[in-house]
Amino acid sequence: KSVRLIKGDQEIETLIKDVNPGDQILVRSGEKIPVDGEVYEGNSFVDESMISGEPVPVEKEKGMKVFAGTINQKGSFKFKAEKVGSETMLANIIQMVRDAQGSKAPVQRLVDKIAGIFVPVVILISILSLVAWLVFGGPDGFTHGLLAMVTVLVIACPCALGLATPTAIIVGVGKGAENGILIKDAESLESAYKVDTIVLDKTGTITIGKPVVTDFEKADNADSENLNGILLGIENSSEHPLADAVVLKLKEENLTASKISNFESITGRGASAIFEGEKYFVGNDKLMAENKIDIPLNLKSKIQEFQENAKTVIYFSSSKKLISIYAIADQIKETSREAVKELQKLGLDVYMLSGDSQQTTSAVARQVNVSSFKAEVMPSDKFDFIKKLQDEGKIVAMVGDGINDSQALAQANVSIAMGKGSDIAMDVAKMTLISSDLNKIPKALKLSKEIVQTIRQNLFWAFIYNVIGIPIAAGLLFPFTGFLLNPMIAGAAMALSSVSVVSNSLRLKWQKL
Repeated sequence: KSVRLIKGDQEIETLIKDVNPGDQILVRSGEKIPVDGEVYEGNSFVDESMISGEPVPVEKEKGMKVFAGTINQKGSFKFKAEKVGSETMLANIIQMVRDAQGSKAPVQRLVDKIAGIFVPVVILISILSLVAWLVFGGPDGFTHGLLAMVTVLVIACPCALGLATPTAIIVGVGKGAENGILIKDAESLESAYKVDTIVLDKTGTITIGKPVVTDFEKADNADSENLNGILLGIENSSEHPLADAVVLKLKEENLTASKISNFESITGRGASAIFEGEKYFVGNDKLMAENKIDIPLNLKSKIQEFQENAKTVIYFSSSKKLISIYAIADQIKETSREAVKELQKLGLDVYMLSGDSQQTTSAVARQVNVSSFKAEVMPSDKFDFIKKLQDEGKIVAMVGDGINDSQALAQANVSIAMGKGSDIAMDVAKMTLISSDLNKIPKALKLSKEIVQTIRQNLFWAFIYNVIGIPIAAGLLFPFTGFLLNPMIAGAAMALSSVSVVSNSLRLKWQKL
């Protein structure tokens, strides 16, 4: 809610709403960037995954753009405000979300339509029953007519009709919660079973959303076990976001960081340090080439394999030779492949969208067996893609976790957010998967189908009861059998119809998803 403005040599803390274009702002490590602007001093790494979908933080230096709502990680920098308030990219996304939500017409409940016709028809039938008895009922026509009119009104009381939908939905929402599916409104439950197309975000939805070490290879004759303490010491001192992944991996091996000296961060390359008089390097292939470090043959094919799978390769070497390599990537969730397979089995067209690079997106799509995907898409592109599918007559479900997904979530027929995602995605979405497990989606679709079937069964029993009960209450059997239904019995029958509808809805509690 507040920012640090730079006025000459002073730092002044002020409210975000008072920031104007052209103001100079200081952002420290771990802070959110308050407005859109351009860096003019310092450098850092910024987590832009909520906007772009790219899981690896982006390096920012002089002349580069930064966006409101993204998170500065390590390092600090100063930038000049360019767009503030409602003009920022984040504000535009939120406004487009509101527009998309507001443009959707509310679903007209089937029961509301029926009740609007049913109630006046029943009143008319009850009056016609009285008139018919008065005309054809003989000396007891008025007594029988009045009895018939009251009995029709009692037996046709639309309690069962009114309970048919809400009881099924209430039980269904509870069933969803038991299975880790939070349902915000009934509309999504009534629509989900019709879905024929599902669009999945990549980062944080199919993948974990955090870079981790996936592979490790050491060079021939390299004593990497004894040298990994040096690597840990260097990466502990590094501000690069990928260093955290290596540190986490090495700490799993209970290593102790070596006491290094002369640490140096080399922009766009990596880092170097000295241990016991020997210089060591950690970084990319450019750093290795600049220091004339040869890549052994046994690792070249591995490096190519890692790169084809869109993994980032980190090299660790001494001043003389390569010691080891680490492959880092945003890992696919354990359940993602299985979930995609299950969705395809249900006959759904599965698409994947990502703001990440073409190579990375393609690699993830291959691993989860999604043939239709788009890379390097902006938030508005995701919205346009959903709209295009809907214009083709498809019923679309969108699954996402970030601010960049919120506009598309708002437009989709059914919107599903990851429980570990951003607040705005969960606010917009009609369903939230608490565990962020894609295997919950087929369960949500099945639950929707079961609920809709239960509602239809409830409506059938409510109607069949009235179709049979109203003519008997009006006295249709009297000319043939002399039977005229008592209003008290009609009241009991009416209550029984409501009990049958509620009991049918409660069956959902024991339904296996």
